[in-house]
Amino acid sequence: MTTPVTPKVPEVSFEFFPPQNLEGSFRLWDTVQSLAPLDPRFVSVTYGAGGTTRDLTRDAVATLHKSSGLKVAAHLTCVNATREETLTIADSFAKAGVTEIVALRGDPPKGEGKFTPYPGGFANSVELIEALAATGQFSIRVGCYPDVHPEAASAQADIDWLKRKLDAGADEALTQFFFEAETFFRFRDACEKAGIDGSRITPGILPIENWKGARNFARRCGTHIPQWVEEAFDKAVRDGREDLLATALCTELCSDLLAGGVERLHFYTLNRPELTRDVCHALGVTPKANLQNVA
Repeated sequence: MTTPVTPKVPEVSFEFFPPQNLEGSFRLWDTVQSLAPLDPRFVSVTYGAGGTTRDLTRDAVATLHKSSGLKVAAHLTCVNATREETLTIADSFAKAGVTEIVALRGDPPKGEGKFTPYPGGFANSVELIEALAATGQFSIRVGCYPDVHPEAASAQADIDWLKRKLDAGADEALTQFFFEAETFFRFRDACEKAGIDGSRITPGILPIENWKGARNFARRCGTHIPQWVEEAFDKAVRDGREDLLATALCTELCSDLLAGGVERLHFYTLNRPELTRDVCHALGVTPKANLQNVA
């Protein structure tokens, strides 16, 4: 009889978005203070759609790097900037001591139906990754999609594009969120069949703080919503048990991933730390240190 293997405590990382006002700044710092003691591998700071928060992202990254002691990864996209402007931003990160980049094509600016390369800009994420890798200054992470990206021709096309990004110089891929562990395992198996090392793919986890918002987000980005998830949340919302269900389902999803050999998890926090923190604690990720010097 085979003895079940107890999953290891995972390494975790967290995604934040930059504050756009004073209230948002306090929320970000509260989120950082709450999650930093969990000793994340890194934390990342996003760009807004169409590059709308580029300066805010740069400021948040620099402040987090200087004040928190965390390893900070800056998101960088191809949107609304020339190659020279984009690489100047990357160089400013490097000069500030930030050498982790999440390189993405980026969403089109608001009001535009599809991505169009900016004049003189990078045409796609592979070009951006190649340019960043050529500098020799950065560790590079990219996105990938267990469910088919809305603009992809097929699931295989998604995987082929991911391989191009890794071959171009990316070190690790962070997935879009999903609702069932089997979705990730199927994707990982298909990637390995295509010659991609599955250990380079880290599942992205979305703790569901608000079901209506999460459902709309999933529909926009092509994430499949199982019928049982729809029904469970609709009932939980009616009964006032949405938070309990969200915590239970997220913890179960992560536990299933760990049992399947996953060793790292990347949480999309939406700058709301409570559910992410509770799930991490349930997985055995416990505080290791207190955050210091946050202004």
